[in-house]
Amino acid sequence: MKKYAVIITGLAVASLVVASFTYADDGVKRQILKLFPQADTDEDGVISDTEEAAVRQQIVNRFPQADKNGDGVLSDAEVKTVLRQAARRAVQKEPNSGKSRTDTASTKPTYANVKYGENERQVFDIWLADSSTPTPLAIYIHGGGFKSGSKEKLKSDKVSELLDAGISVASINYRLLNTNPLPAAHHDARRAVQVMRSRADDWNIDKTRLAAFGGSAGAQICMWLAFSDEMAKPESSDPIERESTRLTCVASAGGQTGNSPEFWKKQIGEFLNDKPIESLANPLNGVTDPQMIAMMQWGASTLEEAKKISSRHAALNLVSDDDPPIFMSYGMKPTDQPPTNPARLRGWLIHHVNLGIALKEKMDALHLEAHLNYPDAKCAYESDVAFLVSKLLTK
Repeated sequence: MKKYAVIITGLAVASLVVASFTYADDGVKRQILKLFPQADTDEDGVISDTEEAAVRQQIVNRFPQADKNGDGVLSDAEVKTVLRQAARRAVQKEPNSGKSRTDTASTKPTYANVKYGENERQVFDIWLADSSTPTPLAIYIHGGGFKSGSKEKLKSDKVSELLDAGISVASINYRLLNTNPLPAAHHDARRAVQVMRSRADDWNIDKTRLAAFGGSAGAQICMWLAFSDEMAKPESSDPIERESTRLTCVASAGGQTGNSPEFWKKQIGEFLNDKPIESLANPLNGVTDPQMIAMMQWGASTLEEAKKISSRHAALNLVSDDDPPIFMSYGMKPTDQPPTNPARLRGWLIHHVNLGIALKEKMDALHLEAHLNYPDAKCAYESDVAFLVSKLLTK
């Protein structure tokens, strides 16, 4: 739970004025996400019940006086009081500060918006570690349901930790589903990896030590890269296509490991209260029919074609005995009950730890290294950064 200790320590030096916040429904969650995005452990862009509970518990542990009624649980009012008090102290200490400490803008890339294609979304930022010898590279791929998000979602504390360890860092944008059906996003990530490898000499990168990490949709893309066979084209006239696509390791947060309705029913069907698995489908460009959404999402003309394409981009269908190690993190325990608020149920379900358990079981059977982290789990690594540092710095 070290990451939450960092969050609460940050309360004492928070650099945003929250005294004037007006709290509506879910206001506490929104402010936790705004001030401390690292609390969003599955990187889905929202603070879940489980993530909020962990933050509240850390507040109680570090600041027991915040629990005014002594019941061991912080109410919304008590949490708001802690946030307001911390912000007032921060304003007194840092009156000219207007940025969150985790804003990636505070960690300026060595090169920003490097183009790897013609589309405006086909760009990445890269931070180069200071080293006299070629450095490993960790590539961040953002989440957002393939419909939103950006390379700026990468937290600056992760950039700093990796750079301090001697690992260079990149963060990519990719084309979004609203305008480009899948697997355009996957193919963009592949191209970005190959472009980075093609610039290895210029950027002092060791092209034999590359990793990918990301959450939710980004986690899916990361796992697709890690578990796909080599996708380089040695005979291509394009030198970038001749670069390798293989990775040393991969780290995912809240990752979806399978795509078929049957897989989803098996893993989370017990929580749906007899609702069809298709009820989880979100509208796409105004379309609400689940089958039409599936076809649009995968650029298919039939549902069968959509299933075939999606199956080729699912980690469980791709992983084989020559694949790299993975670190997976999820925001809930396998025994946790679903949130009572229906508005939060979908996010909880589509990032459920059962999805990671299924992949770990298959990787264990293949004798592959797979680490699964969730609240109170016994895991060899406490974070994705710790895992990446260990694997990328071991030749």
